[in-house]
Amino acid sequence: MSFQALGISEPLLRSVAEHGYREPTGVQIAVIPDVLRARDVWVRANTGTGKTAAFVLPILEMLSHRELVIPRRVQALIVVPTRELAKQTADSIAAFRRYLRQRPKTVVVLGGVSINPQMMALRGGADIVVATPGRLLDLVDKNALSLATVSQLVLDEADRLLELGFADELGRIVALLPKVHQTLLFSATFGSGVARVAEPLLRAPVRIDVTGTPTDVPAINQRAIEVDTARRTQLLRHLLEKNDWERVLVFVATTHATEHVAAKLQGAGVNAIALHGGLSQGARTRALDLFRTANVHVLVATDLAARGLDITGLPAVVNYDLPRSPNDYAHRIGRTGRAGESGVAISFLTAEMQAHFAEIERRHQHYIVRERVAGFEPTATPLVSPRPAAGGVKGRRKSKKDKLREAAARARND
Repeated sequence: MSFQALGISEPLLRSVAEHGYREPTGVQIAVIPDVLRARDVWVRANTGTGKTAAFVLPILEMLSHRELVIPRRVQALIVVPTRELAKQTADSIAAFRRYLRQRPKTVVVLGGVSINPQMMALRGGADIVVATPGRLLDLVDKNALSLATVSQLVLDEADRLLELGFADELGRIVALLPKVHQTLLFSATFGSGVARVAEPLLRAPVRIDVTGTPTDVPAINQRAIEVDTARRTQLLRHLLEKNDWERVLVFVATTHATEHVAAKLQGAGVNAIALHGGLSQGARTRALDLFRTANVHVLVATDLAARGLDITGLPAVVNYDLPRSPNDYAHRIGRTGRAGESGVAISFLTAEMQAHFAEIERRHQHYIVRERVAGFEPTATPLVSPRPAAGGVKGRRKSKKDKLREAAARARND
């Protein structure tokens, strides 16, 4: 199967070839034809399968057959959960539109930075808007943006949008759209939470599940190394010295831990940098750019980097702390082994986290043989019935962010 056979025209084929795609991935084969037929789609796909191109390419193909008027009117709206994913999606659009006769104007709107430059960028309109929900609604409230002409709505990582408490915002956004529009919903799950949001939005959708497609399964060697809590940084340094990894993404549980671990590595002569939500957007972008270009060897990050971060040729991911939610384990390790490349995902198992890792294995139906590294053998004994430690199982209690969003929603409705 070729991109041409899927209905992609020559200008886009040129940019696809330059982007490195030799042939479409499973999700692209399944999704692109239905999008071009103007069908609503509800897609479940593994991470790292090329799903961004699965909606960007057909949207650009459809826009290439329309006369783009000035001032521009928003025709495609792509809603994503994080700033990093918004920027990454916009970068994909910019790469793929390169040879089009009419290049659709794309504007990225996201929080964490001044709203004024985004308002300036929207002067004269836009053909495609890539947005995080809160900032999108801020711009609508300021009359800097209208959604009355949107013909295509993309909700990328819908499950993550719900986890972050964006359900109310999504409802407000959809209410601003024309009654008739195409909706493309991408999610890692088809769970009940996603279904409650998806079903009212979609009209006779084509349900596509490509999570079982063999060509989409990344080649990730999963390892679990037992170690005492106090010796994890030393073990990490040992692994960095022993293995010829160009770049390594290290996940920790807290903002403080990113700075602490990065500082320890820097003190040992390792070129490391921290990434967390407490940084300004400029600092976050700089950290990612340095890591992508291999100017930084180790990126120490919270789960901010677990989704939407696409770095070609990332050979290794280390779970210094285990994720709170077992579902986030797959998203973390999915940063490596992308686009058919191989990768290794290593999890440090302390005595306190053995039971939690067993729960992760049970959820993913995959057992990983425990290892010990000479000189770093653990001395602590695993607890028989341990409580989840910091960074343990994510419970049902609402986060502070969820509570703030609900309070804001109540205030608006009063």
